[in-house]
Amino acid sequence: MPLKTLITEESEGVLLVRLNRPEQRNAFNNRMYDELRDTLAEAQRLGEVRAVVVTGTGRAFSAGQDLGEMASPPAGDGSPHGFGPFMDRVCSFDKPLLAAVNGVGVGIGLTLLLHCDLVFIAEGARLRAPFVTLGVVPEAASSYLLPLLVGFRKAAEVLYSADWIDAQRAVELGIANRLCGPEELLPVALDDARRLAKQPPEALRHTKRLLLATREEAVRAARRREDEAFAVRVGSPENREAIRAFFEKRTPDFTKL
Repeated sequence: MPLKTLITEESEGVLLVRLNRPEQRNAFNNRMYDELRDTLAEAQRLGEVRAVVVTGTGRAFSAGQDLGEMASPPAGDGSPHGFGPFMDRVCSFDKPLLAAVNGVGVGIGLTLLLHCDLVFIAEGARLRAPFVTLGVVPEAASSYLLPLLVGFRKAAEVLYSADWIDAQRAVELGIANRLCGPEELLPVALDDARRLAKQPPEALRHTKRLLLATREEAVRAARRREDEAFAVRVGSPENREAIRAFFEKRTPDFTKL
C-alpha cells in the first residue's frame, strides 16, 4: 500500500523519513502513526538500513496529535488507536534513530524526540508540551524521560507551563544535541547518520539494546500510568473546553469547570 503521510528515501545505509502532512503541519493522525510504525519495522528488518533520520516537510516538524481526529468519535470497527502500537515500535527500535527538527514540534513532535538517539534542531524551531492546556496528561513516557533528561524541576516547568521552548533552549536543556542553521540542518543530520551507518552494524545494535534495557521497565511503567490517566482525561470537561476553544480560535476558560 503506498504511503500517504510519509515520504521515504534510502541512500548509503540511511533511511530518510519525512512526515508529510504539510497542510496540517505534519500533525499525526492514525494513518501517520500506522505508516511510521510499519516503516520503522521494515527499517529494523532490512540489513541495508543502518540508521533512520526523521524530519518534517514544509515549515513544521510535527504539530502533534491531529485534534480534529481527537474530537471525532472512535471508528467503531474495533481497531486500536495508532499511538500505542507506534510507541511500542519506537521503544523497541534497535538501530540509531535521529531527528532533524526543522520547525515546530508540539506534543508527539516533542515527546518523540525523547526516544531518539540524536536530535538536531534548526534555528527558529520551537518545541512545546501542551498536554495540561488541553486538559490531558503527558504521553510517550515523557513523565519519566523528560525528568531523566533535564531534571525534575525543569521538567515540571516544561510540563506545567506548556510554554514554548526555542531551539537554543532545547539544546541547553539537552532535548537536542546540536543547533543548526535551517539550510544545514538536514545535511548535518544525514552526515552524522551516514557516519553511524559505517560502524559495525551488529555492535551498534547490541549497544542500543543495552542502552534501551537500562530504562525499559521504567518506560513501560510510565506509559501504562500515562495511558490510564489519559483515558480518564480525554473527554473530560476540561478537555472538551480546550478542544472547543481551539476550533473556535479563542482562549479556553477553565474557571467555571
